[in-house]
Amino acid sequence: MSKRHSAKYKIDRRMGENLWGRPKSPVNTRSYGPGQHGQRRKSKVSDFGLQLRAKQKLKGYYGDITEKQFRRTYDEAARRKGNTSENLISLLESRLDTVVYRSKFVPTIFAARQFVNHGHVRVNGKRVNIASFRCKPGDVVEVRERSRNMALVLEAQQSNERDTPDYLEVDGKGLSARFVRAPELAEVPYPVKMEPHLVVEFYAS
Repeated sequence: MSKRHSAKYKIDRRMGENLWGRPKSPVNTRSYGPGQHGQRRKSKVSDFGLQLRAKQKLKGYYGDITEKQFRRTYDEAARRKGNTSENLISLLESRLDTVVYRSKFVPTIFAARQFVNHGHVRVNGKRVNIASFRCKPGDVVEVRERSRNMALVLEAQQSNERDTPDYLEVDGKGLSARFVRAPELAEVPYPVKMEPHLVVEFYAS
């Protein structure tokens, strides 16, 4: 379903990390970056460089969403009460495509966005085809009945690659999930270290 394999793995290699923890990632065999200069000795990275990298990594993890969308999410996180970096993670994890991915309805975050866009998902019984739709605590997300036998869905269901987090109550047989609450950073099962505080510093500077 997702046609972004090359771009997806390019993000992995650019970051030098296996962002999604997938066994197919080229970083597993080639830890250096892509291109003819990928193996050059790395110079010391500035504070700005560290902040930019943290932003690119977080943005890339959620399907490489557009800069405009990501900035809008940050702005809302900054407006809310409490810790901005925690708010940012809560908002990103509340996206419908993220909930679909975390619930293991599809194998990748890229596939999750396309799956939602093509109308395969319902929220509280109504079809929603906007990947950035924000789920609220108590919302029930489910795969439409006619979409449950798609190869993509069956592949994800049989995979042992990742576990579903505690802030989702998933019914694997019924292909539905209840969004219990927006999580804190410590609860999110990132395969690599994420540093949202550096993202906040990047936009605040």
